Amino acid sequence: MEEAFMAMLSHILHLQNSLDPTSTLFSSASTSSPSSTTPSSLLSTSSAAPLLFFTLASLLSFLAVTRSSGESSSSSTSPSPSPPPPLPDGDYSVAAFRALTTDHIWSLDAPLRDARWRSLYGLSYPVFITVVDKLKPFITASNLSLPADYAVAMVLSRLAHGCSAKTLASRYSLDPYLISKITNMVTRLLATKLYPEFIKIPVGKRRLIETTQGFEELTSLPNICGAIDSTPVKLKRRTKLNPRNIYGCKYGYDAVLLQVVADHKKIFWDVCVKAPGGEDDSSHFRDSLLYKRLTSGDIVWEKVINIRGHHVRPYIVGDWCYPLLSFLMTPFSPNGSGSPPENLFDGMLMKGRSVVVEAIGLLKARWKILQSLNVGVNHAPQTIVACCVLHNLCQIAREPEPEIWKDPDEAGTPARVLESERQFYYYGESLRQALAEDLHQRLSSR
Repeated sequence: MEEAFMAMLSHILHLQNSLDPTSTLFSSASTSSPSSTTPSSLLSTSSAAPLLFFTLASLLSFLAVTRSSGESSSSSTSPSPSPPPPLPDGDYSVAAFRALTTDHIWSLDAPLRDARWRSLYGLSYPVFITVVDKLKPFITASNLSLPADYAVAMVLSRLAHGCSAKTLASRYSLDPYLISKITNMVTRLLATKLYPEFIKIPVGKRRLIETTQGFEELTSLPNICGAIDSTPVKLKRRTKLNPRNIYGCKYGYDAVLLQVVADHKKIFWDVCVKAPGGEDDSSHFRDSLLYKRLTSGDIVWEKVINIRGHHVRPYIVGDWCYPLLSFLMTPFSPNGSGSPPENLFDGMLMKGRSVVVEAIGLLKARWKILQSLNVGVNHAPQTIVACCVLHNLCQIAREPEPEIWKDPDEAGTPARVLESERQFYYYGESLRQALAEDLHQRLSSR
């Protein structure tokens, strides 16, 4: 290294001599060998040019040595890319996140990579990238000071682990207000921009046939297109403005009520969060947009079958907390006191309903913030809907299903029928009887 440096310096000094012949240094250098010139003599000359060239020579020498050492280091290592360093415990900075999300992550073993990602953010790396790609244009337009993928990761971490804004602020070294603001923005985008894409009523012919066939394989009942149920989502903080204790649910805590309809794959195709926890399931259903669309005939089910002279359009199934209607089948009896055909029908109907119970259990297991919601009551609906969208993404991508979260057993009362529902009720009653008798005959003859 020293010989290369002196040789380079010698050539530069000769160049300087041709440019500045009046220099006293180069006067003496012309009568002596180039090797007798020393760097210290450059500093003693009165000309500015030698000092300039000495500086340039030093810089060139440093770059040459750095490049040489880099080449030797790269030649001694394996050509295969090295995996990114794991995220250090307690380090949630942008730099640490970048180290975890480099291109090298795709060279890692997929199960290990995705297991690591699920432990941090509740879903695998490919699903995470899907979420980021879809939200990035909206987050970028908001002029957020943080990178879009980092902001999404932060919010997913909160939803998956149920952390409070204060806890997350301490972890990420940010202000709690900023954490709340980012959470509000990302959940609002999930609940509005991604909802229409990932939560859809199965009106298309292909999906409708797939859904009804899936339920028929499970229950032997034809033309079921969904299962409906409601669940209270606990509010961590008791609601101060709570007239008549409307947020107090039957389990003894303040909550908001979530109503979902799921298909046979436990994918939600309708979500409604409009009622406080103290409201009953049937009232919440009647206040939903789905109920209004079904009663008005706005939803057109094209798959119609004939059962014992009855035209049976696709219908949803629920427990006795919902009213019996032409588009909503409920059990004959909550305690199995009906006839053999009725009891058989009830058993199969409840088997079909089990998919929505499991879907809700998966939802609360994946997104633990729903086990004790630590956001303001005004932001509760969008946070819940955002988790439902993420749940559907996981189900569509066939993410591993965690152990199901179990709510206490439900003990609701049978729903009463409103005067305005009489025509739907009477037709639903005859349809249910026809379905029960047809089911009993088919299964008895096997």
